[in-house]
Amino acid sequence: MAAQSFLSESLLGWSIFTFILLVILAFCWVYIRKFQSRQESEVVSTITAICALAIALITSALLPVDIFLVSFMKYPNGTYKEWAANNETRGQIEDTVLYGYYNGLPALSFSISSLTLIGMLAVITYTAYGMSVLPLNLIKGTRSVVYERLENTEDIDDVEHQIEKLKSKCNDGRPLSSRDRHNLQELEGKLQVLRRKGRHLEIAERNCCTKVGSALRPLKILLGIFFILVALLFTVALFISNLDKALHSAGISSGFIIFGTNLTNPLNELLLALQPVFPLDYILITVITMYFVVTSMAGIRNMGIWFFWIRLYKIRPKKTRPQALLFLCMILLLIVLHTSYMIYSLAPQYVMYGSQKYLVQSQMPSAGPTSGNATLGTTRICDAEAPEDQCTVTRSYLFLHKFWFFSTIYYFGNWAFIGAFLIGLVVSCCRGKKSVIEGEVEADDSDLSDDEYVH
Repeated sequence: MAAQSFLSESLLGWSIFTFILLVILAFCWVYIRKFQSRQESEVVSTITAICALAIALITSALLPVDIFLVSFMKYPNGTYKEWAANNETRGQIEDTVLYGYYNGLPALSFSISSLTLIGMLAVITYTAYGMSVLPLNLIKGTRSVVYERLENTEDIDDVEHQIEKLKSKCNDGRPLSSRDRHNLQELEGKLQVLRRKGRHLEIAERNCCTKVGSALRPLKILLGIFFILVALLFTVALFISNLDKALHSAGISSGFIIFGTNLTNPLNELLLALQPVFPLDYILITVITMYFVVTSMAGIRNMGIWFFWIRLYKIRPKKTRPQALLFLCMILLLIVLHTSYMIYSLAPQYVMYGSQKYLVQSQMPSAGPTSGNATLGTTRICDAEAPEDQCTVTRSYLFLHKFWFFSTIYYFGNWAFIGAFLIGLVVSCCRGKKSVIEGEVEADDSDLSDDEYVH
């Protein structure tokens, strides 16, 4: 009976993960094909990019599975289920997650933690900016395609007039000066870009997606407001978590590690409140994980790929080079490594124990005529004060706190993340609306690239 119960519980957890896997694979194929350059695409690079992006997203999906498995070892009354009553069985389940997430080799812990530091830099750079730019772009929308076409036509007329003015200088047979020739080349290049932009705007005006997007404008505004509220909730929760560590931890030498929570964290409390209603807490932790991934992709999409102050690649629809897509997947994989610590910072108690409870036995004097004490059992939510054999800590938490000096760096990284988000929010607010053909036309494009947009 216990073995059958164990099989059914494990099957439920991994069935959810398998469904998420299929969704991720479909999303990766659509995303890569959307941004991939048709002229430079190759089968090998396409498959590699899809697999790399899928691995990054699948890794992020393992954290909710980790929390799900430790939570499902117990009944709501705090007792272990029959299949989880044996310590050896619980150890096997924990090791399964450990092998799937971290390859299970202690020798790799230091290497992965080092890579997580790079992921922290990517989170501070791309995720923090994406959390501000994504909702504000949805709220502000894009410029009117009709107005853009009119403005572009005026710019074309102005540039053509300047070109004619320069060419008129050589009507009497005299050659243009080197400065005039340089200005003429720049104006002809600008005219070429403006005409190419006009063709793209014309296609966008006829495109049904543009019309559908205009019709869904109220929905985009509501979605943007929701996303910015979520971003602010995450920032407040992260601030409270870091403040809790600053006030109640042993300091740098301990990695600012605290067991349990001393300050009320809204996100942690929300997850704990949703525990009685299965599976709302698992849905929320999955949504939080995917939110970080989506905002990271939005940040990379808007900023491009940088190496310090050098811009390496741009991420543009149907014009992204294969190397840029592989860089994007690598950055996302590093971001996912750090996302686990970010989520722990947002909801420390929940990420440590999930929805586990434990049973506390207490002696109460009996009220009847017989003397003696009666045993009373009460259930409590698992926290740092729970007996070690009564609550199972997630593998993710144990791995994240294996080295105290990495935890210290992550702590200061959270403060940098909050600062980067606030700066990105100010920058995004000051920027105007995006063009309806944002990223489609650049000065270094060739006329042949327009063929990708002809439908």
